[in-house]
Amino acid sequence: MANGLVAPRAARWPSSIARGGCGPSPRQRPRHAGWPPPSTPSSGGGSLRGAEPPQPGWGPGQEAEWGQAPPVPQRALSGGPVGGARSPGGSGGVPSSPPSGRSPSPQPLPPGSPLPHSPFPTARAAPEYSSGCAEGSCYPATGDLLIGRAARLSASSTCGLRQPEPYCIVSHLQDKKCFICDSEDPFHDTLNPDSHRIENVVTTFAPNRLKLWWQSENGLENVTIQLNLEAEFHFTHLIMTFKTFRPAAMLIERSSDFGKTWQVYRYFAYDCESSFPGISTGPMKKVDDIICDSRYSDIEPSTEGEVIYRVLDPAFRIEDPYSPRIQNLLKITNLRIKFVKLHTLGDNLLDSRMEIREKYYYAIYDMVVRGNCFCYGHASECAPVEGFEEEVEGMVHGHCMCRHNTKGLNCEQCLDFYHDLPWRPAEGRNTNACKKCNCNGHSTQCHFDMAVYMATGNTSGGVCDDCQHNTVGRNCEQCKPFYFQHPERDLRDPDVCERKSCNCDPAGSQNGGICDRYTDFSTGLIAGQCRCKLFVEGERCDLCKEGFYGLSADDPAGCQSCACNPLGTHPGGNPCDSETGNCYCKRLVTGKQCSQCLPEHWGLSNDMDGCRPCDCDQGGALHNNESGQCECRPHMFGRQCNQVEPGYYFISLDHYIYEAEEANLGPVINIIERQYTQDRTPSWTGIGFVRVPEGAYLEFYINNIPYSMEYDIVVRYEPQLPDQWEKAVITVSRPGKIPTGSRCGNTVPDDDNQVVSLPPGSRYVVLPRPVCFEKGLNYTIRLELSQYSSVDTEMESPYTLIDSLVLMPYCKSLDIFTVGGSGEDVVTNSAWETFQRYRCLENSRSVVKTPMTDVCKNIIFSISALLHETALSCQCDPQGSLSSVCDPSGGQCQCRPNVVGRQCDRCAPGTFGFGPSGCRSCECHVRGSYNAFCDAETGQCHCFPGVYGRQCDRCLPGFWGFPSCQPCHCNGHADDCSPYTGECLHCRDHTGENCQLCKEGYYGSARLLSLGGLMQPSLLPSTTGARWGHFAAAPHPVQQKGCRARKLSPCVCNYLGTVREDCDSAESCRCEAATGQCRCLPGVVGQTCDRCAPHTWRLASGTGCEPCDCDTTRSLGLACNEFTGQCHCMPGFGGRTCRECQELFWGDPGVECRACDCNPRGIQTPQCDRATGQCICNEGVEGPRCDKCSRGYSGFFPDCVPCHQCFALWDVVISELANRTQQFLDRANALKITGVTGPYQQTLSTLEEKLGEIKTIIAQNPAAEPLKNIGNLFEEADTDSDLSALETDAKSLDRVVKELAEQLEFIKISDVRGALDSITKYFQMSLEAEERVNASTVHPDSAVELSAQTRQEVEDLIDEKEAQFKAKQEEQSRLLDELAGKLQSLDLAEVSTCGTPPGASCAESECGGLNCRTDDGQRKCGGPGCEGLVTVAHNAWQKAMDFDRDILSALAEVEQLSRMVSEAKQRADEAKQNAQEVLLKTNATKEQVDRSNEDLRNLIKQIRDFLMQDSADLDSIEAVANEVLNMEMPSTPQQLQALTEDIRERVESLSDVEVILQQSAGDIARAEMLLEEAKKASKGATDVKVTADMVKAALEEAEKAQNAAEKAIKQADEDIKGTQDLLTSVNLENTYENNQKVLEDKAKQLVELEETVRSLLQTISQKVAVYSTCL
Repeated sequence: MANGLVAPRAARWPSSIARGGCGPSPRQRPRHAGWPPPSTPSSGGGSLRGAEPPQPGWGPGQEAEWGQAPPVPQRALSGGPVGGARSPGGSGGVPSSPPSGRSPSPQPLPPGSPLPHSPFPTARAAPEYSSGCAEGSCYPATGDLLIGRAARLSASSTCGLRQPEPYCIVSHLQDKKCFICDSEDPFHDTLNPDSHRIENVVTTFAPNRLKLWWQSENGLENVTIQLNLEAEFHFTHLIMTFKTFRPAAMLIERSSDFGKTWQVYRYFAYDCESSFPGISTGPMKKVDDIICDSRYSDIEPSTEGEVIYRVLDPAFRIEDPYSPRIQNLLKITNLRIKFVKLHTLGDNLLDSRMEIREKYYYAIYDMVVRGNCFCYGHASECAPVEGFEEEVEGMVHGHCMCRHNTKGLNCEQCLDFYHDLPWRPAEGRNTNACKKCNCNGHSTQCHFDMAVYMATGNTSGGVCDDCQHNTVGRNCEQCKPFYFQHPERDLRDPDVCERKSCNCDPAGSQNGGICDRYTDFSTGLIAGQCRCKLFVEGERCDLCKEGFYGLSADDPAGCQSCACNPLGTHPGGNPCDSETGNCYCKRLVTGKQCSQCLPEHWGLSNDMDGCRPCDCDQGGALHNNESGQCECRPHMFGRQCNQVEPGYYFISLDHYIYEAEEANLGPVINIIERQYTQDRTPSWTGIGFVRVPEGAYLEFYINNIPYSMEYDIVVRYEPQLPDQWEKAVITVSRPGKIPTGSRCGNTVPDDDNQVVSLPPGSRYVVLPRPVCFEKGLNYTIRLELSQYSSVDTEMESPYTLIDSLVLMPYCKSLDIFTVGGSGEDVVTNSAWETFQRYRCLENSRSVVKTPMTDVCKNIIFSISALLHETALSCQCDPQGSLSSVCDPSGGQCQCRPNVVGRQCDRCAPGTFGFGPSGCRSCECHVRGSYNAFCDAETGQCHCFPGVYGRQCDRCLPGFWGFPSCQPCHCNGHADDCSPYTGECLHCRDHTGENCQLCKEGYYGSARLLSLGGLMQPSLLPSTTGARWGHFAAAPHPVQQKGCRARKLSPCVCNYLGTVREDCDSAESCRCEAATGQCRCLPGVVGQTCDRCAPHTWRLASGTGCEPCDCDTTRSLGLACNEFTGQCHCMPGFGGRTCRECQELFWGDPGVECRACDCNPRGIQTPQCDRATGQCICNEGVEGPRCDKCSRGYSGFFPDCVPCHQCFALWDVVISELANRTQQFLDRANALKITGVTGPYQQTLSTLEEKLGEIKTIIAQNPAAEPLKNIGNLFEEADTDSDLSALETDAKSLDRVVKELAEQLEFIKISDVRGALDSITKYFQMSLEAEERVNASTVHPDSAVELSAQTRQEVEDLIDEKEAQFKAKQEEQSRLLDELAGKLQSLDLAEVSTCGTPPGASCAESECGGLNCRTDDGQRKCGGPGCEGLVTVAHNAWQKAMDFDRDILSALAEVEQLSRMVSEAKQRADEAKQNAQEVLLKTNATKEQVDRSNEDLRNLIKQIRDFLMQDSADLDSIEAVANEVLNMEMPSTPQQLQALTEDIRERVESLSDVEVILQQSAGDIARAEMLLEEAKKASKGATDVKVTADMVKAALEEAEKAQNAAEKAIKQADEDIKGTQDLLTSVNLENTYENNQKVLEDKAKQLVELEETVRSLLQTISQKVAVYSTCL
């Protein structure tokens, strides 16, 4: 039906009337608080109050279809639940009351009925009652809350309030009809019938209800109707009947705090998803769920459509109607309905004119808000709230008329003095009325206390307030403090309490000095008796108990516990002072509670003194810590901080030694080296002494003062003369003036200038006064030996040997030795006396020391810690020491052979070659060297003239006759002669024997003559760079008649070493006509320029020999291999020039060389990358150390197994998918960032990269091949194709834009506003895209413009360089042609391939030639004695084969040694296992023997005790004793067993003997077993010793094998070392000796046992004799 089409009112009546139902029409029946009835459902068809009759067959006892309850009496109906099914028109059932002019009186509820004040089913069964509030709960009537409250109802929009407004209705039966709304004045039937204010929706009794409605302004969607109540009411349901379409979307809200906060009841919408997104559409799961309902929002019906809302859905069972959840739903102070969307016919979307909007508005005929005033079941009537006295018929008031002793607006409180029970709502027959308090007539005020209520078992919770008549208590049932109950008066008597004085101390008594108020012996009460607090005693409660103190009224217990620590107090008596609480502590205990040790003490215990001294080391500990663990300085540990960590040490007193040989030596001072002897302790330090003559001086540089203090200066020397050196002057040079406030501020000039004498009978002297030095400053100490003796002596050039200068701390001034004073007046303590008594200081001054006592060690440890504030690091040299751990006393490292120094960092005098194996002896030849010392690095001894060699054991080249070396006389025609005979070798210049005669075929004189005769050979090097001993031309004119051939011989020059200008070709070079000397390149020597000068290499370079460039500090010398240039490196270094780390190391040798540290099980080669240290891993292994499986391999390293083939397949697939996904993500992100230019970014980047490569190539001045690369790159960089691609992409983009435009046009037609927004957005995007495209293509700095500029620059550069390139290419081509011509002209015929002299035939030469053959047709070239290339190559090959065999033999030997080591280790393991088993058996045997001895002793003791008893039978005792005396003393287990049996037979008649004999029998049996096991153990130990001897022999053999294979294989070294450690741990010989010792001890115990038995038998005999005498 169209909006506004109004059918005749009769046609819209409920169907119940048409079917014979009675009752007035909805517009005619009166409206009041009791109408409509709550259980009557409304009809469909859009009726306002239409009621549909019940279903057929519905009667008493049956459930209604919509209400879940049968009809109930009127009292129940007024507040019962609302039910109803949705009608065709969308309306549901509505509650109503019968027409009546008065509010119904309260009626009792039937059993099981819901509570009337709120429409919910309840789980409680309400009992029947008939007299209202007297016998149970009662409730006021429910009504329309709008009645009487029209003034409190408001709307946010009403038509015609400011001026008349037109509105229209539309019908399909007739044309549009329009009316006027004028709401400036209230509605009047005749005066103002067009007023449609909000108060028109309130139900009235006027007959013209069809003319009354509220209407909003035209076209306004967001409209609100709000009801503001004056008090709190319970709201049950809402009914609204609309004149127009029901709203397309609305919601109902409530407030229970008078509008401060709002909560939504329910949403209503035709389309919940669009109107209220996120709101559930049901069904409801809980009664308070918030949902969106679409039943009441349909466009049908167009008029009289209803919207019904019930607060509590009857489908939910309400267990507790007073729960906070239910009360939160029902209680309201404000109700608000929000209309948010109109129903329209759609024409308003096409046309927004005012005429269209006039048809759409909200209009409501009437609205019913059902509810009642809520009284919690304590009232049946309500009165107006104060200030709202207006009385309107049917109005529901808000002030409850409370019953059941309650009060309040809603009966929510108990009446005053009715608090004995907690306030509760009334329920059914239970009124839960408030109960009057019982105060025994002494108070009229009380309050409820839940704790009291629960303590009384939920029977009484009232607590009386302000008790009168001197009473107190919950019910005023007790007397006040200091008042006592009269025994003969009633409790309610006002004079029941009387005052009586107490003499209790209020501080120590309970309740402030209150004594017992009455006498009750059953409870222990005595009138007037004081009740003391917990820790108080005494008649007046005025004394603290023992162990407590501080009587105080504020203390609930009266006194405080002394809390004395029992460990810190003396036992017995009161542990503390009762006034102060101070405990009586032990001697070394302190603290109020004796719970702390005195300072510098620890370990509170039961000791007599309570604590023990900390005894923290005065140097190693920072302070004494009461915890017992001293707080140590760095790198120190131990409870007393008297130990150093491994790798650290404390110094000796003479630690700071300054060697004389390292000092700044004055003139005529020489260093005298001394060689160490193995069997004697050296009496010097360093490498030796310096020889200081009279008047000479030394200067020592001091730069490592550890602590600012005074130091004794000690001069160590070795006297060389018999008399005393009278005057030695020591002068200290300081860096500047001493500040007065510094530690050395009191230094006087005489301290820095002291004179001492050097006695001949001593090895050291101490300066008379200590000298002060400060930490961080540098000093110079000058020692001058100015005068030997003042007496005239015949001694010429007196001298002495100075060893070193030592700075020793002036210990007497240290804090650990002083208790006061300073300087010479310092007062020392007992520690100083101990230090002197043990002569710790004197023992430290000499080089040769006696073993240091523990006392001195401990004191020096403290001194070292004080000076350095830490322990010093050992810093043992890793090559020269065996371990990084040094001796903690003094820091001496364990040195390798022939290595000395505290850090093992230098070779001993007479040794050299510092390295991982120690140092080697110099072994200088005694006849060829000055002394036994050599260079510490190279090992070169100091040779006599004409002698050379590392050991000075042979003559120089050109000399012979060692050790008396003489020059060779070879007339300048030979370089060397025989070192033994002097015969010249390899004579040149066509000379023959001894270079004195010309060879056959040559003539002339071979002797070298000068103006004065024969020229002597020179020992100086020749100008051509010849080696030592070559004859060089004398500096004066020489006449030389050499041997000349009868025909001219060609020059023989090495082309590689000859100056290029002297050579026309490789075979033709010019030389000096007289000597044949070729002109050599730099660094090349020899007559034919065929070898490099010393310390040079690389003759084959053709430019001369290059210097070896060996690192002077890391190589053994300056010489290198003349072919490879490899220098001879020191241990620890490598590389050609020795500037790199050695093999198996990496890093910078100038900083640190670190071991490769590769896992041997995962590497291909032990050498790692020399720069990074990365190991070379096997396949399937990865990591810096090659110690874990790589990706694609499984298992645990080193057992890395390739994964299944499927892994590789899936890994490839997954990787490709991951890469593609990442590419898509990157492209998407790039598009977001770059916009339209994004797709072309890659093209532009590629173009820029190629242009960059072109620029790089041009900058490098390319040759022919790079030019070709430039052409290729330039072709690739051709921007024409790129620009074409850009054009194609632009056209594609244009097509996309056109498609978007078409879509936008379509959208514009479909939705004008949406299309406009889209067009605006995309237009803006297009503008931005255009700007970015212009920036990349048109602007001056765009990528395309830059690319064009770069291309032009490239073309210009190519044109510019083309000519230069062509010229260079032609030059290179010409040179190549010349080289090709020379190569073709080479003649190798004269090359001495076979060693044949030039021009010799095959028959003349034994070496043959290239075309020579033997008689049997074999080729003949080279052979023994030939120096041709073939022979040299053959010899080299032969040597290589020999080396190969030697290496294989060495490897086989190493493998054999490795097997021997492994077998030795295995035998050692077996020996260790056997030894452990023997040790376990021996220990078990020892334990069994001990137990047997103990049992046997107990047995003997029992026999002795029994025989000593007076009640023993004398005859039996005598018989037993005689028998024992006649027997021999048993010495074996068998004899003991027999003796035991005899004793058992003799004493059977005695009591307890059987038990004793049984015990002894078991003990003897165990002794026998132990003896047998001991024998076995002895035999096993013997076997173990034999095995140990075998193992020891095998290990000695293994040790020899280790020494032989030490350099060949490191693994063998580790295995042998492990085996030696194992031998040490096993210690089989010691185990055998221990076993023997245990067995001997057991034998001694058996002897002692025999003696005990003999003593026992003698005692028995004496006892028998005494008893016999008595008889």
